[in-house]
Amino acid sequence: MNADMLKPYALALTRDLDKAKDLCQETLYKALAYKENYKTGTNIKAWMYTIMRNIFINDYRRNRTKKMVLNEIQYQQKWFENAPESSFRFKEIQEVIYNMPVIFKTSCILYMEGYKYHEIALALNQPLGTIKSRIHFAKKIMQKRLER
Repeated sequence: MNADMLKPYALALTRDLDKAKDLCQETLYKALAYKENYKTGTNIKAWMYTIMRNIFINDYRRNRTKKMVLNEIQYQQKWFENAPESSFRFKEIQEVIYNMPVIFKTSCILYMEGYKYHEIALALNQPLGTIKSRIHFAKKIMQKRLER
């Protein structure tokens, strides 16, 4: 099989030469890594196009989620800095979060906004266990400071 036959399809998907080259590389890597899934007699070109399409779709979804979460982080940080306080308790919670170390604050804010652990991990490009630990420690910090 000639790998050059993948390039036009990759370029059509990405509309960027460098990204198309990366997509071709990733497709070839996945095809080799999962060669045991290829069934003899199957159209290899169609099989490779399917792999490429799936990689492209997954990357698109991952990047879209990442952008949404990062935009939310920026919005929340501005909101916490400029929000009008409607009650003393809200102000107290806001202050605890604002004064929290950044390493915990970002994960905590996203978690409080309703994002799932895996979405936060993906957006911040961190391992899932790290995110769970950070949120756990952020909760402990809040609990200690709000008890006072």
